[in-house]
Amino acid sequence: MLISSTNYSDIVKSIAEHVNGNAALISIAEHTEVDVSKLIQKLGQKKVRFMGGIFPRVIHDNQIFEKGIVINTLNHLESVNVIKNISKGQLKIPDFHFAEDQEYSLLTYVDGLTANISNYLENLYEKYGMQTTYFGGGAGSLSLKQGPCVFTNDGLFEDAAVYCILKIRTKIGVSHGWKKVDGPFIVTKAEGNIIKEINWKKPFETYKEVVEKHSQQKFTPDNFFDIAKAYPFGILKDSSEHIVRDPLSVNEEGELVCVGELENNMLIDILDGNTGSLIKAAKNASKDAVGQTNSPKKAIIIDCISRILFLEDQFQVELDQITDAIKNNFPNLSIGGALTLGEISSYGDGFLEFYNKTVVIGLFEYED
Repeated sequence: MLISSTNYSDIVKSIAEHVNGNAALISIAEHTEVDVSKLIQKLGQKKVRFMGGIFPRVIHDNQIFEKGIVINTLNHLESVNVIKNISKGQLKIPDFHFAEDQEYSLLTYVDGLTANISNYLENLYEKYGMQTTYFGGGAGSLSLKQGPCVFTNDGLFEDAAVYCILKIRTKIGVSHGWKKVDGPFIVTKAEGNIIKEINWKKPFETYKEVVEKHSQQKFTPDNFFDIAKAYPFGILKDSSEHIVRDPLSVNEEGELVCVGELENNMLIDILDGNTGSLIKAAKNASKDAVGQTNSPKKAIIIDCISRILFLEDQFQVELDQITDAIKNNFPNLSIGGALTLGEISSYGDGFLEFYNKTVVIGLFEYED
């Protein structure tokens, strides 16, 4: 459901009626003219249980919105948790008892501009392992200025993650469409989301040489992101697509600041893509999820905001390809989602990953 109203009574009434006694997953576009803290308070007064995030844009059916609130019902909710101070790295994940012969799903929104996101996901996986599937995305502003962006009944938080565990099945498709230009290179020194050395040199030296040659463009002090949005890094993975890392900026030391962490001694490639390869990958991710399920009750799209910055007007083609693949098989299925700062899933081998510039499609199945 999409809510366009900015009247708090109307919003709360719409959410309460839509979830009908269940909990709500709330995705808010960052330019929506509501005070999220006030909305949290009013939802609490109506005894609505919820979890949510603020994103650059939200998705409803085959449209994107810079303003608006997308609601998905959280059926068969088991727990909702807040993990604070992600950047400090000392995290305590609550215990949870997983019943045998029961499938579970964990949905999480995390501050996409904080440090140690991968550490948070590693802690989740160490605690819960393969007893659940994982799905979610990074919240935050397209301005890349960090601020409070994830929330539950307990409040609105920065440098935090929220997650819920549901007693339902999730089938996931993941793909990105970026291909190798050059590499591999060794990340000889990294600190969180900052690459400090590639092949024992300042990383921008290597990156600049490869990208300028391939793109036939020159970096200036003002155009780093305009060029870099087409040339992400790819962490090498056995028998699967790269895990993409999005370079956001170069600092005064010639180091590269990325969305998501990298580790010392990682092997990375420099990647490139084009409109056709990205759109094809998005369609394949959607078809992959559809092919795994028989009777989904809802679809959630987590698509990276940097893909729309790259594809521009062609992003609508990508979104249409995703939604058509779903609607052609399940014409009455509700579709919601968000354009995110990083994508999260346990696709494929079951291990939990934090992606950039990637499409993650989740189809959710459960008994009424």
